[in-house]
Amino acid sequence: MTGARFDPEPRPLGIIDSATMLDDRKAAILRAVVQEYIHTAQPVGSAHLARAHNLGVSPATVRNEMAALEREGFLAHPHTSAGRIPTDKGYRFFVDTISISTPQGVLEPAKKQQVQTFFARAHGQLEEMLHDTSCLLSSLTHYAAMVVAPQHEDATVRSVQIVGLGARVALVVAVLSTGAVEKATLELDEGVGEEHLGAATALLNRHLVGHPIADDRSIVPTGNPSADRLVEAARAGLVDHHKREAEHVFVDGASHMAATFEAVATVRQVLTILEQQYVVVSLLREALHDDRLNVVIGTEHRVESLAECSIIVAPYEVDGGRAGTIGVLGPTRMNYPQAMAAVAAVSKRLGRALSES
Repeated sequence: MTGARFDPEPRPLGIIDSATMLDDRKAAILRAVVQEYIHTAQPVGSAHLARAHNLGVSPATVRNEMAALEREGFLAHPHTSAGRIPTDKGYRFFVDTISISTPQGVLEPAKKQQVQTFFARAHGQLEEMLHDTSCLLSSLTHYAAMVVAPQHEDATVRSVQIVGLGARVALVVAVLSTGAVEKATLELDEGVGEEHLGAATALLNRHLVGHPIADDRSIVPTGNPSADRLVEAARAGLVDHHKREAEHVFVDGASHMAATFEAVATVRQVLTILEQQYVVVSLLREALHDDRLNVVIGTEHRVESLAECSIIVAPYEVDGGRAGTIGVLGPTRMNYPQAMAAVAAVSKRLGRALSES
């Protein structure tokens, strides 16, 4: 599988393999075809292209160059139309040269303000913020948005608190470095009071803060049997909850996909994929093959039922380390510049918000 890295600075054409196959005129015409098709969803004709994009050549020249681009695999020619549409190879060229052809990395002012307002007001537990972030990203792009919660394997404990809920019940709560919250309900021995809860809380913080929650490091007993039993029960409860928590993904905007494709079978296949959490997580993990924003187009992701879709995915970082993944799934004719800018902006702001929480 291949993916495009989203660079904030323009890159010379010679760096990109597909670009070296095209001269400047063919490259300009191909970019114009992609832009037109993204905007209209209709096959693009040479006469219209020559008029609308100020290419500086005649419609006949544009027609000849488009025919050449078709022979080279960048364009396709639907049988029922005189116009042409981009292939996956054509979209790949467009994405790989996007910093040359299109202002990128900057959201429209209204959308930029929407992101700023959202994160200025974003509060609550991790799960709530990730769910709301998927809704934000979907509203920005009008595609299906996916946010994968941080993996907890490498997360360390920030704090632990045992809170009494009644005469014989308490709740132990651990906040992790990813912002996730682990908790477990404890049954208390008779006679366990606030002083025991406080002593157990202090001991857990002394030994667990800064370490993974499932770390098997030993905890030195206090010598108080009630407090020591409480510490062991709290630790066992947290570890058990931690192990049961699977990697979770929040998906929003599936309805956008239903409005994108005309074929009912395609819509059904895409929606089925989005309902399968494990498949979505695996798809995003495969698409993100480095620590930068990546674009995977059409058949590049090798999921047959998503052959008409593209994925834009980026990691988000918490406290300087990669925590989770966000992305959008849309048609191959998606608005790549704005979708890439949205994913880049939201991933950055989400990481900052979680680091500050």
